[in-house]
Amino acid sequence: MRTPLVATLFALVITGAGMAPAVAAPVSAPATVKADVRPAAATAPTLKAVNFAGTVSLSNCSGSVIRFPSSVDSDPALVMTNGHCLETGFPEPGEVIVGQASSRSFGLLNASATRVGTLRASKVAYSTMTDTDVTLYQLTTTYAQIKSSYNISALTLQDTHPVAGTAITVVSGYWKRTYACNVDGFVYRLKEGDWTWKDSLRYTSACQTIGGTSGSPVIDNSTGKVVAVNNTGNEDGERCTENNPCEVDANGNVTVREGINYAEETYQIAACFGAGNKLDLSRSGCTLPKP
Repeated sequence: MRTPLVATLFALVITGAGMAPAVAAPVSAPATVKADVRPAAATAPTLKAVNFAGTVSLSNCSGSVIRFPSSVDSDPALVMTNGHCLETGFPEPGEVIVGQASSRSFGLLNASATRVGTLRASKVAYSTMTDTDVTLYQLTTTYAQIKSSYNISALTLQDTHPVAGTAITVVSGYWKRTYACNVDGFVYRLKEGDWTWKDSLRYTSACQTIGGTSGSPVIDNSTGKVVAVNNTGNEDGERCTENNPCEVDANGNVTVREGINYAEETYQIAACFGAGNKLDLSRSGCTLPKP
């Protein structure tokens, strides 16, 4: 998990990567594969569609103000970060948190990464580290109010699966820093410590994210839409331990990629929210884990 050394009360994961379970799957693949240093799929990604507007800084993580394709300006705004950035601690494997009271504050950034205001949560709409690693906070302000006060619009979540080779940028509100690379591919299961994530997004080696980048939006450079939320990376080449996630394929084969970082896809979230940005896990097409 990508929480920084400072400001983290839960020191399990502080300096760098992620969080997934010790592997119980059969181990038939080679022990350790060094970082993939293949060149990016295309030319160097352009940052023309990407800046800091709409990103936020948390006490220990990064995040962003997000909306769905169906959201309207009068809806209460949402902030997205990682499940492991939740202020009350990491959700346990299998745990799903819905509607938990929260008054957490977020520093809102403009395009040049200047903090222009403070946003506040009214509740945790949804949080889990099962299958994915995401927390969604509902704010006390609407999209229209944020736009009126700060002239900043929310980032839109893409509602279709990301594509390998896409040029992307990880935008960290905590560090006010960006990381540009490409989508290298997708991981059937990503395991770290006690947690397991499904269909994770793997970066090419150029995205060397660090502690504090947890929860950063992963943005498609060509559209400006969010395709994933940054969450972890293998720091030391260890196998399936905290800060050292491993990849497990459909046959149980394990691969370790030292120095490679990952994100969790976000396209599936939109189907679980209805009118008024209200969470409804019973909606048709909603595949997020349920309490």
